Amino acid sequence: MARENKNPLAMGESEPTAKINLVTEGLVTSAQDEQDSRESHGWERSLLTRLIKFLGNPAIRIELWDGYGEEGTADTPLIGTVRIKTRSAFNHIITNAMLGFGDEYCAGRVEIDGDLVDVLTECFSQISSGFGFFGIMEKMMTRRPRINSLLGSRENIQHHYDIDNNFYSLWLDHEMQYTCAYFAADDYTLEDAQLAKMDHICRKLQLRAGDRVIEAGCGWGGLARHMALYYGAKVTAYNISGEQIRFARERAQREGYQDRVEYVEDDYRNIKGEFDVFVSVGMLEHVGKGSYGILGKTIDAHLAPEGRCLIHAIGRNEPRLMNSWIEKRIFPGAYPPSLGEMMEIFEVGKFSVLDVENLRLHYARTLEHWLYRYNRSEHTVVSMFDDVFLRAWRLYLSGSIAAFLSGNLQLFQVVFARVRDNSIPWTREHVYPSD
Repeated sequence: MARENKNPLAMGESEPTAKINLVTEGLVTSAQDEQDSRESHGWERSLLTRLIKFLGNPAIRIELWDGYGEEGTADTPLIGTVRIKTRSAFNHIITNAMLGFGDEYCAGRVEIDGDLVDVLTECFSQISSGFGFFGIMEKMMTRRPRINSLLGSRENIQHHYDIDNNFYSLWLDHEMQYTCAYFAADDYTLEDAQLAKMDHICRKLQLRAGDRVIEAGCGWGGLARHMALYYGAKVTAYNISGEQIRFARERAQREGYQDRVEYVEDDYRNIKGEFDVFVSVGMLEHVGKGSYGILGKTIDAHLAPEGRCLIHAIGRNEPRLMNSWIEKRIFPGAYPPSLGEMMEIFEVGKFSVLDVENLRLHYARTLEHWLYRYNRSEHTVVSMFDDVFLRAWRLYLSGSIAAFLSGNLQLFQVVFARVRDNSIPWTREHVYPSD
C-alpha cells in the first residue's frame, strides 16, 4: 500500500514543563566551517562517484557544497537530492558513514530536497541486501555492543525515556504506547491500532481473570492497565525509567486501579515471586545480547508450570549492530537481535517456542502516524528543546520508517511456554477470532 497516514486523530497538547537538550557534542563546528565556498577537489568528486556506486546507484542525487553532484540510476525518476553543505560534513560522512550523516543532518549541514523517508528508504534498501556503502562502512567499524549492566541499563533508559513525558504526549496515542501498533483493519486510527495491539497480545497469552502477570519494561503503564481492567489480571510491572513509573502510578491512583497493578521501579533481573504470565513489549532491544541468558533464567525461575510468555521486540533477519548514530544519540545500549540470537533466551530456560509473528509493516505504519503528529508539533518541540533536537528526532522517526519498509528491521512477537506444558492450544483460534 502507499505510504500515508490514515485518519490521524488530533490530541491535546500539554505545555512543556522543562527544557532538556539532546546530547550534541561534536555537532557544532567553528564558524568558518558553516559555509565553504571553495570548489570541490577532484578527489572529492571521485569519492562522491564512488559513494553513489557503493549505495547501489539509488534514484537520488548527492550534491556537494559547490553545486557539483552525482546521480544514481539514470532511467528512474529522482526521488530526492541530498545536499552536503560543507567540506567538513562530507569528510565526516565518508569517514564515519551513519554517525556522520546523522550528526551533519541534525546540525543543518546536510539538507534533503524531497521526502526524507523516501530518500532514506531508497538508500536503506541496499543495506538490507548486505551491500551498499553505509553497510560496508558499518561492518568495518570496530564498535561492539555496550554491556548493559544494572547501572548501565538504567543510564541508557534514562537517556531516552526520561526526557519529558509532555514531549512524548505530543505524538503518541492517548494510552502512551511507544511500541508497534496492530492495524487489524486498513482504516484504523493510531488509537484503534494501539488498543488492537494490546488485545492481540492478551489473546496470544490466553489471559484470564486472576492470572498473575509480570510485565518487564512497562513503559507508561498502558498494557498493564489494559490487562488488569479488561482481562481481570493481577499485574506487577517493572521499569527502570523513573519518569514513566511516576506517570503510571499517578494514573493508576487517579483512575482507581492501583490495587490491581503494581508499578515497580526496578530491573527485570530483580523480579520476585511466581507468575502465570510473562510479557515484555519493547524491552528486549535494551537488554543486550550478553544478558539474554540472564533473562531466560529469570523467567524460568519464576514462571508457573503452565505459564505463558510473550516477547515483542524489534529485530533483524541477521545479526548486526544498531545503526551507530541511533545507538549514540538516541538509544544508547540498544541492540535489535535476530531470531537466532533470541533463541538463547528460550534454550537457557528450556522453553518451547509456540508462535512467531512478524509485524514489520505494522511498525512502519505506526511510525508514520508518530511522524505526522511529531511534525505537526514541531514548534512546541523547538520551544522545549532546540532545532538540533527537532531534526534529530525527525531523522530518528523517518529513518525507522525507512528501516522497516526496506526490511532492514523486523518486529517479532514470540510466544513460548515450558517444554513439558501440554495445555498449549492446538490451533490459533484464540488469536484470530472469527468476528
